[in-house]
Amino acid sequence: MNGIHHIVGPTILLRSGSYFDFEVPEESDITIADIAQGLSHICRFTGQCHTFYSVAEHSILCSQHVPPEHAFAALMHDAAEAVMGDVSRPLKSLLPDYKKIERRVERAILGKFGLPAEMHPAIKAADMEMLAFEMHFVMGNYRPLPSIPMTGETPIIQFLSPPEAYAAFLIRFHELAGRV
Repeated sequence: MNGIHHIVGPTILLRSGSYFDFEVPEESDITIADIAQGLSHICRFTGQCHTFYSVAEHSILCSQHVPPEHAFAALMHDAAEAVMGDVSRPLKSLLPDYKKIERRVERAILGKFGLPAEMHPAIKAADMEMLAFEMHFVMGNYRPLPSIPMTGETPIIQFLSPPEAYAAFLIRFHELAGRV
């Protein structure tokens, strides 16, 4: 049919031209450019922000908010969202099968980049701090929870456009991958 391949099963076409298969994510040929593409075009908070704020920019800021030895893993902590989207935590809690698929995809992608399947507590803590910070500055009308204090330097959210976030994510990736 004019050179068009028909892929059967739960697969998606990636920017690189490869297919990502949700049934065997370990065998999928996803690139860092595919991840940067997806994360730079996905808006945090399911798009309910006053200004577009990408998961890629969030990931960059998380990587700057952890000890240097965890920066690469922090940058990649939401990599599965590049193929799965950013599903809100409240909705995920209602979708146990989705969470199982997400975990398998996450393990496959992290493994491809030489990262452990389990997130270090420092990354989890930074992600929670960023969540509270972002809800205050990105949502505008949110009153932050006092139980999640911000430690370290206050991040600067730039509200990068998708092309800017794509480039910044790749720059940060190459900066950190060289240290690993």
